[in-house]
Amino acid sequence: MSSKIHASAVVEDGATLGKDVEIGPFCHVGPRVVLGDGVKLISHAVVTGITTVGARTRIFPFASIGHEPQDLKFQGEETTLTIGIDCVIREGVTMNPGTAGDNSRTVIGDRCVFLANAHVAHDCILGNNIIFSNGVMVAGHCKIDDYAILGGGAGVHQFCRIGRNAFVGGMAGVENDVIPFGVALGNRAYLGGLNLVGMKRAGIAREDIHAARAAYRHLFSRDVPLVDAVKSLPGELTGSAVVQSIVDFITAGADRALCTPRNRDELD
Repeated sequence: MSSKIHASAVVEDGATLGKDVEIGPFCHVGPRVVLGDGVKLISHAVVTGITTVGARTRIFPFASIGHEPQDLKFQGEETTLTIGIDCVIREGVTMNPGTAGDNSRTVIGDRCVFLANAHVAHDCILGNNIIFSNGVMVAGHCKIDDYAILGGGAGVHQFCRIGRNAFVGGMAGVENDVIPFGVALGNRAYLGGLNLVGMKRAGIAREDIHAARAAYRHLFSRDVPLVDAVKSLPGELTGSAVVQSIVDFITAGADRALCTPRNRDELD
C-alpha cells in the first residue's frame, strides 16, 4: 500500500515518508521531517523542524510538532525532536525540539499517549508507555521515566525528574523530583505515598511491593536526613529491584530537590 496524501495537505520537498503513511486534510509536513511506516496525520496537524516520528504513531488535529522551542535563548540552531513508535498525540498537543543549551534534542519514547493540549517542552527526555492527560504542561529539561502517568492539568517545573511508574495527580504543581512508584499530589506537590495501584497493574510481585512500602516508611520517617536514611536501609530491602530503583533515583543527584511527604500520615 502506498502513502495516502490528501489533496489539501502540503508535504514539502525533502520530507521522508515511510510505507502506508496517511496525511489527512490541511496537514503540513516540513522538508526535514521523517515519518515512519504507518504514521497517520488525521487532519490540520503540523510536523516541522528536524523531527522524526516513529512507525504507526497517530497525530490528531491542530497538534504542533517540532516548531522552534519556547526559549528566548534559542538562536535558530539545529536541534531535533524524536518521537517513538505507536504513540498517540491528540488534539492541540505541542512538542518542541531541544536547544544548544542542553543536548540539542527532545526525545519521546515508544507507546506514549498525550491527550488534548498537553505540552512537552525543549530538551525533555521521556521514556516508554507514558501517559499525559489533558492539559499537562512539562517545562524544559525534564526527564520522565517509563510508565509514569500525569493527571489532567498537572504542571512540571523545568529540570524535574519523574521516576518510573510514578503518578502525578490532576492539577498538581510539581517543582521537585518524584521518586519511582511515588504519588505526587497538590500545589505545590508533595509525596502522597506509593502508586500501589500502578504497581499492581504493572505486575510487580507482592514481595517487592511490601519491600517498597517498608523502604518508603524508612526513607521518609523525618527522623534522620534522607541521605542517612538511604545509607541505613536494611539489606533485605535493598535486595529488591524496586527498592533499588528508588535508591538509585535518590542518590543520582539532580537539579531539583525531592518531593517529600507533608506529614507522617502519608508514610504508609
